[in-house]
Formats: sequence, C-alpha cells, structure tokens
Amino acid sequence: MIATLAQTTHWTDVFKTTKGAIYQCDEERCWYVDFAGKVAKFDYRCLLKLRKAVYHIDIEHALLNTTKDPDVEIIFICACDHCYVLTLVQIIALKELLEGTFVMLELNHILHDKLVISH
Repeated sequence: MIATLAQTTHWTDVFKTTKGAIYQCDEERCWYVDFAGKVAKFDYRCLLKLRKAVYHIDIEHALLNTTKDPDVEIIFICACDHCYVLTLVQIIALKELLEGTFVMLELNHILHDKLVISH
C-alpha cells in the first residue's frame, strides 16, 4: 500500500533522518516507511525482514568493488508488497533510518517494562 502524507494524522514519529522517516500507526498496528520518494506500509514482521535485507548488504565490499557493476541494489522482501531499488548511498541512509528506528522501539519497550514493573 502506498499512502499519501495526508494520512499521517494518526501516525506517531518513531525516528527521522534528513533522508526519511518511520511512523507508527497504532490503529492499523503497522509502520509507515517514508523513504526514497514513497511511503510504504509494513507490519512488524515485514519491517524486521526489511531490516534484515538491508543489514545483509555488504556495503564495504560494494564500495571497494572496482568492477563496472552498477552500484544499485534491489531490495525485495518476500511476502511484502514493496520493492526498493537503491543506490549505495541510499542503502546507507536506509540502514541509518532502520537502526535508529529499532533503537527507539527497544528503548520504548524498556521504558514500558520499567513503568509496568514499578506499578
């Protein structure tokens, strides 16, 4: 599903960079990834698969590769409607966005656990 920015009223910012943002929508129990000119909807399982696919790309090897292969990667996630065709610079930016997002989600989880335990 490609969403428009007009649908962001019920979205909560999870993490933003200059290149993109990830929002959480509690009503739909999903995340919206605003990156590379599109906003894509992911459930948690697909968001994990996206992270795994991006982390799996060996950026250092691709940067040091002296062949004339294009510096473009296609990120296709099984059981998900979205596909990204990204340059290495975009992959680095998406990786940064996903790292920040999962740190924020883990921090939120830790805070929730501490608050529940203290009550």
